Amino acid sequence: MGKDFTSALRPAIVLALLFAALLGIAYPLAMTGLGQLLFPVQANGSLVRDASGQAIGSTVVGQAFTGERYFRTRPSAAGKGYDGMASSGSNLGPTSRVLADRVTADVAAARAAGISGPLPADLVTASGSGLDPDLSPTAALAQAPRIARLRGLPLDRVQALVASITVRPLLGDPRVNVLALNRALDATGRR
Repeated sequence: MGKDFTSALRPAIVLALLFAALLGIAYPLAMTGLGQLLFPVQANGSLVRDASGQAIGSTVVGQAFTGERYFRTRPSAAGKGYDGMASSGSNLGPTSRVLADRVTADVAAARAAGISGPLPADLVTASGSGLDPDLSPTAALAQAPRIARLRGLPLDRVQALVASITVRPLLGDPRVNVLALNRALDATGRR
């Protein structure tokens, strides 16, 4: 019996090492290499860089814009706000007092910022990941009067800017990337 065990042990160890090397080293390196070759921007985080080459954000991960003169993103449930290491939803249900209080505070802040009428849900609710970089066009347009007033721009110009940044995919809802919108806003020369 001992001889059968030792003769079976050697191929098992060899196969375990082979598959560990194949699936733990070779395959990940091959996929990383293919990703870098075929999709270099996406494989490196879809980073957005300024004129000097400094990374200022990503097109696929939201970030908080707190300045009054910028379009705001939707609330984040990721850690202390747009923390990629804590990406997840809040896991708060419709009967949660914590969620109700947060949404009530966000509604009050939106009203204080001058948004009237029905509030788009994405201005007061977090996305599933907590890192959503996009808003609905309705949510962006709801903020347009504040932006126009604070930047001294005509409202129709700000609305046209939102329309120019709006992406209308074949499937899914239209969306506006907030980083792209705020960069276009800065490019108008009115900071």
